[in-house]
Amino acid sequence: MKVIKTDIEGVVILEPRVFKDARGYFLESYNKKVFDNEVAPVDFVQDNESCSSRGVMRGLHFQRPPHAQAKLVRCVQGQVLDVAVDLRKDSPTYGKHVSCLLTEDNHRQFFIPRGFAHGFAVLSDIAVFHYKCDNFYCPEADGGISILDTSLGIDWGIALEDAILSEKDKNHPLLQDFLSPFEN
Repeated sequence: MKVIKTDIEGVVILEPRVFKDARGYFLESYNKKVFDNEVAPVDFVQDNESCSSRGVMRGLHFQRPPHAQAKLVRCVQGQVLDVAVDLRKDSPTYGKHVSCLLTEDNHRQFFIPRGFAHGFAVLSDIAVFHYKCDNFYCPEADGGISILDTSLGIDWGIALEDAILSEKDKNHPLLQDFLSPFEN
């Protein structure tokens, strides 16, 4: 597995080795020993999957401490633009983001450590999105910042006025109105 560093420390893109032949393909999507040695020692405890249509935007979500979550995400069908925003108060990259195109063809994965908000936009007709979390979901710790916050400078690849959002995601605060619960 190839580990690609990004402009924000700890956020990485993973490219698995894909073996293709006439039957299709095979890849190792996760190996704890490799992950712990080359990315970070993380114990994933919960897997989630969503299916969304073109124009759906989900996020920018996080879980407040002590229920914060690191995530390893991938798109198993279709195409999404995935984004991580640094919410660690004293981080030199606070408010900055990293984006990664995840597709069924590139098989890339994106690792988002604790202390980041996470979201994605669906760029294909349908996208099946899978993610591993290192902490269990806790509804009381649920939080977010607005996925529509233009001050973040994120090019989602779709027009924001055409985005399909949940009611919850329409009501998250802008980054400038947000008080981060995360330490660096």
